[in-house]
Amino acid sequence: MSVADLPKIELHLHHEGAAPPAFIRQLAHEKRIDLSGLFKPDGRYDFRDFAHFLSVYEAACEVLKSPEDFRRLTLAILEESAANGVVYSETFLSPDFCGGGDLQAWCDYLAAIQDAAVEAERKFDITLRGVITCVRHFGPEKAKASARCAAETAGDWITGFGMGGNESVGAQGDFKWAFDCAREAGLRLTTHAGEFGGPESVRDAIRDLGVERVGHGVRAIEDPDLIREIVDRDVTLEVCPGSNVVLGLYPEFAAHPIARLREAGVKVTVSTDDPPFFHTTMRREYEMLAQAFGWGAEDFAALNDTALNAAFCDEETRARVKTRLETP
Repeated sequence: MSVADLPKIELHLHHEGAAPPAFIRQLAHEKRIDLSGLFKPDGRYDFRDFAHFLSVYEAACEVLKSPEDFRRLTLAILEESAANGVVYSETFLSPDFCGGGDLQAWCDYLAAIQDAAVEAERKFDITLRGVITCVRHFGPEKAKASARCAAETAGDWITGFGMGGNESVGAQGDFKWAFDCAREAGLRLTTHAGEFGGPESVRDAIRDLGVERVGHGVRAIEDPDLIREIVDRDVTLEVCPGSNVVLGLYPEFAAHPIARLREAGVKVTVSTDDPPFFHTTMRREYEMLAQAFGWGAEDFAALNDTALNAAFCDEETRARVKTRLETP
């Protein structure tokens, strides 16, 4: 069995960002929505840089207007993930895109997403859990609404809270109220940092928001003191190498710091971020990492073990997923 065929855990996946381009185009066709300019001639999403990526992402979301749309989207995402060997996934869900932050609307969207997740687990043997995220460039007030939605629907399925969006807008500490609200509801915490923000953004995420995971976090490699703090605080990084390469943080997989982070004792996991945007899959991530660093089955088993321990799920689910990892 090749490393690409191994069963996998993915912890950093944006729900709308995982939408297959063909799915979005079909939905736009059904609704007679013009998405001109969003796709390349070969059908892939088209963007120039990170800021443009965000605008294309949000434009694509314009076709996702109902709980039924998200039910269909969830099935499409999970079928694709399962085809790439993913047995457990956590997806970032934003109430901003699911009812505009209104609690009742969010509950309707969530019910549809969960219904699809149950169907997908039966059909594709993949388990999904939800991490609600606020959107940084929408501001702290919008984040409060997302946190309230998270707190009201926290439980066995909505298990975490985090933040995505443009790291250049505001500071991590601006969102402290939202993260405190989610923490008090029993949700576990993550946030994006150390992608386009430098090492200091990772330090701020850990100290100001008290997160146990950091999305990306790779710029921490530039600060040895921060590396030691990450190790001491037992923080896990949700690393997305293919995304980082496509967006120009590193010129190629071989230049990516994931191996150096791991060698320094940092807990790292592997994910795709927004796979169709970044022309990747979990199979491809494994293949490229094996090629770049000579990693074999034992290395990827260790990465999955780290991911399983860092997953925001209950112990019964963790035990079930562990069994799937051990019986490919």
